Amino acid sequence: MRKMRGAAFAFAFLCHVLSAADIWVAPDGADTNAGTKEHPLATPARALRQARELRRLKDPSVAEGVQIVLRGGEYALSEPLFIRPEDSGTAASPTVVKAAAGEQPVLSGGVSITGWRKLTEDVANLPVTARGQAWVADIPRFNGRPLEFRQLWVDGSKAVRARTPGDGKMERLVKWDRTNREAWIPATAVMPAKLDGVELVLLQMWEIAVLRVKSYQAEGDRARVTFQDPESRVEFEHPWPQPVFSGKYGNSPFFLTNALEFLDEPGEWFEDLAAGKIYYWPREGEDLARARVVAPALETLVQIAGTPDRPVINVSIEGITFAYSTWLRPSTHGHVPLQAGMYLIDAYGLKPKGTPDWHGLDNQAWTGQPPAAITAAGAQHLRFFRCRVEHTAANGLDLAAAVSDSAVEGTVFHDIGINGLMAGSFGDTGFEAHLPWNPADERVICARLRLANNVLTDCANEDWGGVALAAGFIRDTTIEHNEISQTSYTGISLGWGWTRTPNATRRNVVHANLIHHVATRMSDTAGIYALSAQAETTISENVVHSITMSPYVHDPEHWFYLYADEGSSFSTWKDNWCPEKKFLQNANGPGNVWENNGPEVDAKIKAAAGLEPAFRDLLK
Repeated sequence: MRKMRGAAFAFAFLCHVLSAADIWVAPDGADTNAGTKEHPLATPARALRQARELRRLKDPSVAEGVQIVLRGGEYALSEPLFIRPEDSGTAASPTVVKAAAGEQPVLSGGVSITGWRKLTEDVANLPVTARGQAWVADIPRFNGRPLEFRQLWVDGSKAVRARTPGDGKMERLVKWDRTNREAWIPATAVMPAKLDGVELVLLQMWEIAVLRVKSYQAEGDRARVTFQDPESRVEFEHPWPQPVFSGKYGNSPFFLTNALEFLDEPGEWFEDLAAGKIYYWPREGEDLARARVVAPALETLVQIAGTPDRPVINVSIEGITFAYSTWLRPSTHGHVPLQAGMYLIDAYGLKPKGTPDWHGLDNQAWTGQPPAAITAAGAQHLRFFRCRVEHTAANGLDLAAAVSDSAVEGTVFHDIGINGLMAGSFGDTGFEAHLPWNPADERVICARLRLANNVLTDCANEDWGGVALAAGFIRDTTIEHNEISQTSYTGISLGWGWTRTPNATRRNVVHANLIHHVATRMSDTAGIYALSAQAETTISENVVHSITMSPYVHDPEHWFYLYADEGSSFSTWKDNWCPEKKFLQNANGPGNVWENNGPEVDAKIKAAAGLEPAFRDLLK
């Protein structure tokens, strides 16, 4: 059945378009050109419009398809590339946006920062250690305004927003007062006199919280800290996850960030919005007189937007790199997530317990979803093939709603802020997170997807609770032969909603994925994690190994190779290889089958996991 489903959406994209309307685009082109190879257009948006007009006018040249061919180089976007129902093709005449043979086009939401000079004048509050080391540049403008940002890349390497302690280190809470909404921290922690913009990033079990500091008052060897609303209300009212106080493993850790006073190590930067300046201490080998420094400006680079009634159909995107996306909500609202980066809008405990769906439930929560560099909704026969998504502040690629008979294959996700590849609904803003999602219009359910032979690495490096591959409420979907590594939390997460009540999720396959060196920053995690009812779902022949906990987690033993969490039911887990039988079945429902998982699994199964041979070049 799995192979049959995989073949079902090979459809027309596996057939080479022999004769089609070719529209060429190049960074040095002009949108007044004809769009030929010799006289290319300058922007993908103009090429899409030209293709749209050819289809509207029923031009004979599009009978076998339209190919928008992007020459190599960077295409700086000032707004998202918008693909709409009018851009649709057919099985015989698809719309293809592709890289020119042997070339690497990049759709970028970033802005280059130029004019760097070594800082020679005295700047108040700059640490003594940074004097003579720091460089300075003016904040660039984007779309008519000074650019505010939370990430910075130097020659493609992510820099560190100025913080204390330094990168990789954390302090620990002294006390947590939920009644008075106060945190107590060691008074030895550096705190600037001006608190505007200063944030406390707190690790709490399987998520982090980004809390904007409101006040600070030292009292002896400790200090009282309060936080801005709305995140202060949400953080102190929501029950899960909360900071942990443990005599065995230590109290929940934190670091402070976003002040010039914290810029005391190579690789750190600070944006002074009031002064219009950016400060950076270069790492060894970096020369800011020649380096390319990029800040992100757009939240979304590509928006594929149809509806169940008028979907985007038969569009293929091949060989394109999508790079540099931003997300500024934590700077204005803080960031208090529930799980997988889904931020809490409201959450609180229930006394007495109970809801109509779950009589013993002790809390309720409503979440929002961070943006993705690429979003798709209302699409059929959509394909991403051998693309690259990297340098994102939030999510990578999100097949969010009403996407069906579509595929993401051979695509690399690298340096992703939260979740790498996402599919399916995680509940709308008004949807309570402990309820089963069963929409009356089943067309909005993401179904018959193939997510295969992708590489996902260095995910969840902004919100450490993100997931490399996150699937919410989906059905009839195959997730197979992906390789996942170096992500902060879980490798593959399947399902949503903390309830045993049946929901829209069913008949999914998670097969032959290779997952290793995950959970690098968090615990209560796994290589493969499932949540809620999973009717007729099979998790088979995957390989999970090399999970090592951070010294800062609340419980270094609370991790698993395979983890069926709250309400998981009617799923089969079989023939998955891992070096030991370290599994968890937590508050599961009925109908689960566990068969032949662990080190005794056949060596041939172990060898076959991960990328199939035709895609192993992606690991180079």
